[in-house]
Amino acid sequence: MPRSIHGGRHELGQNFLTHRLTLTRISGLVRQTSGSILELGCGDGALTRALAQLGRPLTAIDIDEHRVHRLRATLPGIRIEIADATRHPLDAEVVVGNIPFHVTTPILRRLLSRGRWNEAVLLTQWEVARKRAGVGGGTMMTAQSAPWFEFSLEGRVPAWGFSPQPSVDGGLLAITRRGSPLVPVSDRRAYEEFVRVMFTGRGGSLPAVLAGAAGIPMPRARRVVAAAGVTGRSLPRDLRPEHWAALWLQVSRE
Repeated sequence: MPRSIHGGRHELGQNFLTHRLTLTRISGLVRQTSGSILELGCGDGALTRALAQLGRPLTAIDIDEHRVHRLRATLPGIRIEIADATRHPLDAEVVVGNIPFHVTTPILRRLLSRGRWNEAVLLTQWEVARKRAGVGGGTMMTAQSAPWFEFSLEGRVPAWGFSPQPSVDGGLLAITRRGSPLVPVSDRRAYEEFVRVMFTGRGGSLPAVLAGAAGIPMPRARRVVAAAGVTGRSLPRDLRPEHWAALWLQVSRE
């Protein structure tokens, strides 16, 4: 395979999925959704072929022009384009992809901030998928998005299930846009800043962190935390989406 103008497999972060069980699992997850499909980083087309069997509108993109040309020849009925996953419009109901590990964060941030998609099934590094799904504690990015999206961990993929083999396992992350947001969309920027201040704030207890982040007296902070159904011993990483929403809706209406 000729070298792409954008670099070789190392520069492009290409670790092609060869694990048949995972290909079947991804296809099965997408089968449970509806609407058009956009595949990010189609590579040699192992997942593209599985998605094509679903019989739905499918667009597959990849930055490697040589692989795109070859895949077009083998899948003439599928729309396959040369495009950068960090820039291409997210204009399908379902977004799927084996995401290059080195651009996982920018692609996730982009997904969670724009596009008309409703469901996403992404293959990322295991620790990224685990953290975004809130396993072992929440992260700031997940908390900032939780009022509008639900995250779930759908499986682990052994490193040997990729070619070339990366140094870490992969993880399947499913994201669903909430039909009824927990926080009004008009509050999103202010809410995201509130979460950032909460995660970076100081305090040995949640009421103390909230008092500093929201600029409210400690007695009021204790009442807000109690009304949100959170124990005082919790910290920001322990909060569930409904807790974040309840805290925000109370402090933002002061």
